Amino acid sequence: MRQLIWLRSDLRVADNGALAAAMAAGPTLAVYLISPGQWREHDDAPCKVDFWLRNLAALQPRLADLNVPLLIRFADHWREAPRVLAELCREHEIAAVWANEEYGVNEQARDHAVEQELRRQGVAFQQRLDQLFFAPGSVLTQSGSYFQVFSQFRKVCYQRLHTALPARVPMPSRQAPLAIASDPIPSAVEGFAIPEAGLREAWPAGEDAAQKRLALFVDELMGWYQQRRDIPGVDGTSRLSPYLAAGVVSPRQCLHAALRSNQGEFETGNPGAVTWINELLWREFYKHILVGYPRVSRHRPFRLETEALAWRHAPDELQAWQQGRTGIPIVDAAMRQLLATGWMHNRLRMVVAMFLTKNLLIDWRKGERWFMRHLIDGDLAANNGGWQWSASTGTDAAPYFRIFNPVSQSQKFDPQGRFIRAWLPELAQLNDRDIHNPAALGGLFAAADYPAPIVDLGSSRERALQAFKNLPARNVAHV
Repeated sequence: MRQLIWLRSDLRVADNGALAAAMAAGPTLAVYLISPGQWREHDDAPCKVDFWLRNLAALQPRLADLNVPLLIRFADHWREAPRVLAELCREHEIAAVWANEEYGVNEQARDHAVEQELRRQGVAFQQRLDQLFFAPGSVLTQSGSYFQVFSQFRKVCYQRLHTALPARVPMPSRQAPLAIASDPIPSAVEGFAIPEAGLREAWPAGEDAAQKRLALFVDELMGWYQQRRDIPGVDGTSRLSPYLAAGVVSPRQCLHAALRSNQGEFETGNPGAVTWINELLWREFYKHILVGYPRVSRHRPFRLETEALAWRHAPDELQAWQQGRTGIPIVDAAMRQLLATGWMHNRLRMVVAMFLTKNLLIDWRKGERWFMRHLIDGDLAANNGGWQWSASTGTDAAPYFRIFNPVSQSQKFDPQGRFIRAWLPELAQLNDRDIHNPAALGGLFAAADYPAPIVDLGSSRERALQAFKNLPARNVAHV
């Protein structure tokens, strides 16, 4: 009986559990749903949609090598997915649909509706663990609840990894050819602009590109990762986040590559390898939070008492932040990097998020949305988790009184101003001291095309502290 693999955020053939299981069960077809209405509702960035399409184009010949045809279907909104998939199953006499699990509330509602519709016509719906090392609900506190603190979650994950290291899925064997032609992959989707060539060149598509980047990182950069990961002016991070978000590389592949370079150790050995594996576990933690505390998928804070925060309505300041025109060089350089490349260095994601939520006291959800609308690696769990951490509204959040000073952060992590000069050429002539805070020069510096700071860092910090001090007692009950 024929099988159907429904591809979503798993655009690869290697280490793909649903694909391998489908092909082991019978002759297999693949399908991908184009859903522009849903993507707009989720604020998916044009560069991210383009990245998906380019990876589909790279995936099609790899599937063809396995004699698996790739079909493209249109379902503008996910509520149309049950009907579209059911029709496809009838057309090709499909016995079972296979998919890798996804975890947001909309994704889970979609999959439940698909399962119900397929069951009505006698088609099985099978899901496999793919994005995570451990299934949500399998890493719990002694009281049986989801962890709210990363360090405690990590400790249990370490124990599990010691006893049951997640194995990679073997590559399936080539099946007999099917008399079904693959569909052409669209080069663009209406409503999502094609990004500039430079952005596309910065993020080449396909499993080969992802594996090349993984090998470069593990072999040449990971040993220095702990020391260099906070320095935005150097190539010190893995830059694998777009490939992980689209499923072009799996977390298992990343973990095994890191372990190979660290003699099988994930708690000891090279500090760079240990630190990077911890980042993979942070990614895991935030996806578990999506399932354990579904309110975070519904634009609500994890810490419910912070719903009472008096966020400011300041559209002009928000726009200045969005466009990199705040007058704070490290913030502006980071925001311009985002606009130009679809990506931002992780240290700077924290810096600009704290500036927006603490110094400007603007609702974190406005920043979260702006990021999703521009990030090539936009991922609900990671983006929401990072924004809520910075805003002190989330699980394992920064204490509200911990407020990054962006000038100090700039001086510490971009001491020669290399990153600032790359993105703010109008400040390039300043020396290594003044470039972090040109406003301190007063009348001695006036760049016609660079603004004065839109906020005083000291008084705005005090304003944020007062706003948080006035909140009611904390309550993180499951809602």
